[in-house]
Amino acid sequence: MELYAYERRRWLVDQARQAGRIDVAEVARELTVAKETVRRDLTALEAEGLLRRVHGGAIPVERLGFEGTLALRNTSRTDEKGRIADHAVGLVGTAESIYIDEGSTTQAFAERLTPRRPLTVVTNSLPIALVMAPREAVSVVLIGGRVRGKTLGTIDHWALRMLEDFVFDLSVLGTNGLTLERGATCPDAAVAAVKARAVGSSRRTVLVTDSSKLGSDSSYRFAQVRDFSTVVTDRSANEGQIRRLRAIGVEAVMV
Repeated sequence: MELYAYERRRWLVDQARQAGRIDVAEVARELTVAKETVRRDLTALEAEGLLRRVHGGAIPVERLGFEGTLALRNTSRTDEKGRIADHAVGLVGTAESIYIDEGSTTQAFAERLTPRRPLTVVTNSLPIALVMAPREAVSVVLIGGRVRGKTLGTIDHWALRMLEDFVFDLSVLGTNGLTLERGATCPDAAVAAVKARAVGSSRRTVLVTDSSKLGSDSSYRFAQVRDFSTVVTDRSANEGQIRRLRAIGVEAVMV
């Protein structure tokens, strides 16, 4: 089967997630390409935080509990994340208090959020707090806790205690995986706990995620699919998955 590089790499990720592992030699035979081509593809996908290279092949990051650094994720699928963030900004509406989760897509949302009326922004992300603090109409509350080196997000019991005191008009969250069967998941239990508390404190919750996360599971669930009023993703999303989200009453938007 002859594929363009983009199609081939998407196929590699899908195969890895379905089988749990892919082998360079087997892929090269099936796709009729050189082993070195497959190795280059796997290296590129590892740089995007989608696969982890192992001897002779690769494993999907969800199986390892692997999570890319924020700097790495900020360079991955930037066009898609930008469109997702642009749409999500339009969903803020009349909200007076919002929670913004740590992550690269939520940071893209924060960078585009320039309210003209007073808005309280609560976040567990140091980079997002730095983005929002200079904006005149915004009052920023940074959730305290242990700071994660990979994402510069705060977690653990300090963060959970602070979130107990809030009621948000809107929460904007990211995820590492989303399936109808298991909901929204991430690879870190402490991160999942903070996300779950934010969902529970919100009148309305929007999930912003690029399509690579749809159909995959990570280790810890922080929300059921029905907990989200809206899921915003990119146009590469599987239309069948989008229809299933809509069938259970979730507004699913491809941008």
